[in-house]
Amino acid sequence: MSTSLWWTASKWRSCFRCSVFRPGRRSYSKTISDTAVLPKPRLDYHAISQSIVYKSHNAFNRKYPLPVGALQSIVRTHAEQKELTSQLSMKRHLRSTLGDRIRITKDSAEKQTLLGEAKTLKTEITRLEENLLAVEETLLNLSLQLPNDTHPDTPIGPEDAATILSTHGPPPIPASAERDHTEIGRALGLFDFESAAVVTGSSWYYLLGDAALLENALTNYAISIALKHGFKFVTTPDVVREDIASRCGFQPRDQQSGSPTSQTYFIADVRPELVISGTAEIPLAGMFANRIFPENTLPMKVVGLGRAFRAEAGSRGADTRGLYRVHQFTKVELFAVCEDDDSERTMEEFRGVQTEIFKGLGIPFRVLDMPTEELGASAFRKYDMEAWMPGRGRWGEISSTSNCTDYQARRLHIRYRRVATHQSSASKLSTHGSQSATAFAHTVNGTAAAIPRLILALVENGARFNQEGKVVGLDLPSALKPYWLAPSTNVQWQWL
Repeated sequence: MSTSLWWTASKWRSCFRCSVFRPGRRSYSKTISDTAVLPKPRLDYHAISQSIVYKSHNAFNRKYPLPVGALQSIVRTHAEQKELTSQLSMKRHLRSTLGDRIRITKDSAEKQTLLGEAKTLKTEITRLEENLLAVEETLLNLSLQLPNDTHPDTPIGPEDAATILSTHGPPPIPASAERDHTEIGRALGLFDFESAAVVTGSSWYYLLGDAALLENALTNYAISIALKHGFKFVTTPDVVREDIASRCGFQPRDQQSGSPTSQTYFIADVRPELVISGTAEIPLAGMFANRIFPENTLPMKVVGLGRAFRAEAGSRGADTRGLYRVHQFTKVELFAVCEDDDSERTMEEFRGVQTEIFKGLGIPFRVLDMPTEELGASAFRKYDMEAWMPGRGRWGEISSTSNCTDYQARRLHIRYRRVATHQSSASKLSTHGSQSATAFAHTVNGTAAAIPRLILALVENGARFNQEGKVVGLDLPSALKPYWLAPSTNVQWQWL
């Protein structure tokens, strides 16, 4: 890292703790942190160099900010790496041959000549090793700037180019300001934004009474559905290394921003290498890092419960009202590690689990195939699920699921060992035929429940009014009743 870049990063670390997080988009990671505990990422430079035209179109379609000439630099640097590697291999072979000659030579003068040649050769090898190390570092940092490839069926364009794959639930009720969740919450004593503003600041909140019970019920309901589908329950740490977040495709420090800020909350001064996680996806992915799994243990599916911390709130105008965009929230996350030919099927399985969860809540929602400009660095394909929120008068995202193929696995060193190919199906034979015994896995992630957004949708769709138009209670889905911990005068259960 240059002196100026090192100074800038140091100043950021000491002066800033948080800033704007861009939801739905994940920035790339240019470098690997000095505090990394994992080996450097293993990227496929040959595949990158052989598909430069595709990589260029892919970055353009995703509106990805690649530096000018980055792809051409990767090709040149990869060629330089191969040449240096070849030279180094030849010199090392020569050193081995020279060593053998020194050991068997009896003539003193000849031995001195050979020792001189060996000394010169050692200097040349050291120089080549240093040059190769520098070139490999450059090649890695250039290649880390590339986003994942894109699924051929992904729509091209901005957010409004999304394709609606399916719609579910009852017909959307008319939009109405009377159904604004903040006003309903105030009338029913569900939220306290004012006290939270005093205690912490804007975009923080207290959940009171039935709202707190609703969070608990939603959390346990979503986990129970995931468990039914074979997911293993995990509670995650909410603090992770910055390096782990970067390898997952999240860039804690926003290097594309015009100001020296970051996207994430940092534990500054005390442990500057740590960040407060924006999603349980990060610690769940890290749980599998630097490991090799037997093929017959895959897919490995976990459902994680954690708190998500986002420095994004306050940056999106009307979207910051109430619970829609907040700094901290409870989140139930689905995550899987699977074989390299199984991630598309796994993604559809995630979509099915999420659909089952939201159908049980009885709210209108739809599933979208998100376009290229809405894909983060790691996503090969992404589905969003949006619920109708009549108080806001629009659809709002409540969940997403992403197929990250081997993007995260190559950075986190998540691999699996294949079984003997003679036991595999014909399709696997063709896939595995000439490949190594170990392969990089694929990863898939999805949100089972982002609690504040679900509370918002349930409150705005389920508010019950009397004849005078005054809100008097909530109609909630009976699917949540087994997880409700106390009696309530506001809640009525609706059988769907």
